[in-house]
Amino acid sequence: MKALALLLATVFGLAAPTPVEYLGSRQVEGGGFAEPGSQPTPGLTAWAVIGLRAAGSSGQALADAGTYLEGSGERLGSATDLELVLVARAALGHKPADLIGRVKALEQPSGAIGPTVNSTIWGLLALRAVGERASPATVRYLLRRQHRSGGWSWIQGGAPDSNDTAAAIQALRAAGVRGAPIRRALGYVRRHANPDGGFELTEGRGSDVQSTAWAMQAFLAAGERPPAPARSYLERMRRPDGSFRYSARYVTTPVWVTAQALAALSGRSLPLR
Repeated sequence: MKALALLLATVFGLAAPTPVEYLGSRQVEGGGFAEPGSQPTPGLTAWAVIGLRAAGSSGQALADAGTYLEGSGERLGSATDLELVLVARAALGHKPADLIGRVKALEQPSGAIGPTVNSTIWGLLALRAVGERASPATVRYLLRRQHRSGGWSWIQGGAPDSNDTAAAIQALRAAGVRGAPIRRALGYVRRHANPDGGFELTEGRGSDVQSTAWAMQAFLAAGERPPAPARSYLERMRRPDGSFRYSARYVTTPVWVTAQALAALSGRSLPLR
């Protein structure tokens, strides 16, 4: 049916499906979202919700997704799964006391939330998404994990990458941090731009859509205009069915990739408020 729709669009000059329409086509019975050939998961559904809400979508489909996420609590085994779902539910206007309590319970005396730097970043994003105050200890913890290069790693002692750095920028800006840490972090992200306009996860890896989307959101969170070549790169990666390639070389996890690209192209950073 999708191939027929694309053929008809070509023959009769109809508009090609949009990324919003593509994501909508991947919602299954029960409200969750699934990659082609796979079952729905709370994590993927959360990303689809974030992308769709960033683009201004509303209605019954998102209400159904919210119901699916509301019933997924027992399946959220990791800190980051829990935090991502809380960010998505907050984007739907929910303020679930149970999830908020579970995220708060992960905070350690050091300020870390959960076991990794990445889970701390997402914990801060999740709590700010529902209007909770940013813990000074958590902010200090993240600032102390910034590498000399300006970047952040997903785990303490690891090598930094552009995605975790972009996420840290958004979390710290949501907590009200400005100045040198943000400037240094943006400088790190800029060094991962490539001649094709895209951004790469780590040096030499090559551009990909998700890294480019994260980079654009970092600039947005910092109050700066994302580089125009980055938007052009994302637009070139859009496929006829409305989804996005992962990179110029191959296609993978199109629902996840499309959701993240859609949020960036909609001019929204995390958390959505």
